[in-house]
Amino acid sequence: QVQLVESGGGLVQAGGSLRLSCAASGRTFSSYGMGWFRQAPGKEREFVAAIGWSGSSLYYADSVKGRFTISRDNAKNTVYLEMSSLKPEDTARYYCAATTYYSSTYYREYASWGQGTQVTVSS
Repeated sequence: QVQLVESGGGLVQAGGSLRLSCAASGRTFSSYGMGWFRQAPGKEREFVAAIGWSGSSLYYADSVKGRFTISRDNAKNTVYLEMSSLKPEDTARYYCAATTYYSSTYYREYASWGQGTQVTVSS
């Protein structure tokens, strides 16, 4: 299993930007597909973005397409989520996750999860 620690969350005004980072340790990071999910209070956890272990096979939720960008740096064992044009409805706790599948949008295919980082977008 890989251990994951997210950072970069915070409070931002609508229209602003944030970059989330997820640092991985443990087994070989470059052999895992990585994903970002989010969960708002009272709502189910939802898929945000995913990236294959080589950096290809990018997937995004329709709600974030064109505003969020997922990337990874295997040399630094880190995956990123660049978020721009943030909206109040993006407010949630954001989780980084690792999968042994090449890439996946399905949360049940992710075996390792971080503790999450809170993103709050004010209107």
